[in-house]
Amino acid sequence: MTDEPKRPEPPLTGDERTQLNGFLDFLRATVVWKCSGLTDEQARRQLVPSELTTIAGLLGHLTLAEQYWFSVVLDGQEDVWKEALEVDPDAEFRVAMQTPIEQLIAAYEAECERGRKVVTRMGLDDKVPFRGDREVNVRFVVTHMIEETGRHAGHFDLLRELTDGLTGE
Repeated sequence: MTDEPKRPEPPLTGDERTQLNGFLDFLRATVVWKCSGLTDEQARRQLVPSELTTIAGLLGHLTLAEQYWFSVVLDGQEDVWKEALEVDPDAEFRVAMQTPIEQLIAAYEAECERGRKVVTRMGLDDKVPFRGDREVNVRFVVTHMIEETGRHAGHFDLLRELTDGLTGE
């Protein structure tokens, strides 16, 4: 684990797509940085009252979020988590607690790459059906994932500092 993360800096200039994707990729890389170099035990360690709010659990959740919003919602692929989440709304957290951290990181990075490819094929104003008779556009999904990833990056900051003292933006 290095104290100097390898992350793409968000662009200071550029069109909307470039800047939105730049901020999302910066946050994605921050998540990977905060999860890297840990043992499985460290990644699963419960450091706050919620048993699900662990590095492993949150990484499983973000992987699901990437898969759902980009592959299922935007790309129309099958929701492979649907049945498991109907039985247990926190299934992705629980499955992640049984998965090696390196495997979780690889799965997250693979979902992020799939998401990038989906967004590349679409315009920000492109709309898709969403939960019945509603619609959602690509801009909403990318913006939502910036919010989702940024919120959880803050959780990772706290959990990583409590785990081994690593700090940094």
